[in-house]
Amino acid sequence: MAADKSSQWLVQHLPWDTDFFCTDTYRLFTGLFSSAATPAALMAAATQLRITLAARGPYYAFSVVPAEDTALLQALTGGGWRLVETRLNFYCPVAAATLPEPAPVRLARPDEAAHIGRISAAARNPFDRFHADPWFGKIRADALLVRYAEAAVEGSYADAVLVPDAPGLPVDSFLAISDTSAEAGVPGSGSSRVLLTAVGPANRGWHLQLVAETVRRAAVLSLPHVLMTTQATNGAVFRTCEKLGFRLGGTSHVLACHGG
Repeated sequence: MAADKSSQWLVQHLPWDTDFFCTDTYRLFTGLFSSAATPAALMAAATQLRITLAARGPYYAFSVVPAEDTALLQALTGGGWRLVETRLNFYCPVAAATLPEPAPVRLARPDEAAHIGRISAAARNPFDRFHADPWFGKIRADALLVRYAEAAVEGSYADAVLVPDAPGLPVDSFLAISDTSAEAGVPGSGSSRVLLTAVGPANRGWHLQLVAETVRRAAVLSLPHVLMTTQATNGAVFRTCEKLGFRLGGTSHVLACHGG
């Protein structure tokens, strides 16, 4: 999507999100600009992008911007985009992880999809980008968490969903995983990513154990890293990371706008 003759926005229309929210939804990946572009020009281009999207009808757009890209962050915020979430991106070198004793876990069954969805909504984080952004509202944000968790169990986008398997313990937590295979000829490539996790009161303390078993699973699959992203407000995840040997890889900000 061109901003002017010397710049371009890289924007993707998201059909699934569009259908779910009944509003055209876009993800902005970045902007490509001339090295001579001034801050005022970047701000004007960001403003024009909002106008261009609104001309197509009602829309919602978001972007995940690395903290290092201050020019883009300032352009978007100056152009009417708002900050909705700050994320910390962690990684764990599997070979160097410090793991507790193995915990009993299993794969979630297909018939547990609705139950897993309810856990996801009940254990919502008010600082995730859906609940922190008033455009969604609590009802739509919760509904998205339910559907996202259900789809993970159904195998729509996740390779595995782990749940506790201890005798007499109800399932009140889960962790969804996506695997990326190693690329031939690229040493150290390949990873497991924690996509979504939630822990209810009946499984207090199980976040650590589910993440630890995710690391063990990655080792079995010969995947050298486990990746996990969380909000900058999520102290419980920080403690899990410290105990298991995760390292901070980077920080990013989620910005959003809507109109039409």
